[in-house]
Amino acid sequence: MTAPEEQNVNPEEINEGVEIAADEYVAVEEPEIADEIEAAAAAPLTFDRPVQAVGRRKEAIVRVRLVPGSGNFVLNGRSLENYFPNKVHQQIVKAPLVTVERENSFDIVGLLGGGGPSGQAGALRLAIARALTEITPEDRPALKRAGFLTRDARAVERKKYGLKKARKASQYSKR
Repeated sequence: MTAPEEQNVNPEEINEGVEIAADEYVAVEEPEIADEIEAAAAAPLTFDRPVQAVGRRKEAIVRVRLVPGSGNFVLNGRSLENYFPNKVHQQIVKAPLVTVERENSFDIVGLLGGGGPSGQAGALRLAIARALTEITPEDRPALKRAGFLTRDARAVERKKYGLKKARKASQYSKR
């Protein structure tokens, strides 16, 4: 067995090509773009008609309408605090608006039906997030990252015949 021949490689020659390649891909932030983004975020939203969206979760179905306003909620003719006395449900409903920093930009009118409070709160959150993306498509990545645009497909599993519940069986004795 012969030992491999030593090759004389100059490390400076290798690094020269790497530095040139790295310089080509360095991203430089331009202050003009940052100013445009801040101006767009601060500008008040104007749209000609109310925006409507639908959200579903478990057995609940919610139709929501967003109108420019001051952050009032009217859910089946009642206020948010009256309809959802649980603070957790109130936070769930307001989460998309807080994420895009528009808590006081819209009045929200919702028609809620089916399911219970948790399902209705989740459906309302989805409907609000969908309506926000219709108004300002720039907010879509933030809402998607937070998981507000994903329809939660989980539902109650049906009861099977021969079983007590969906999966619970009566006790079985082999002998």
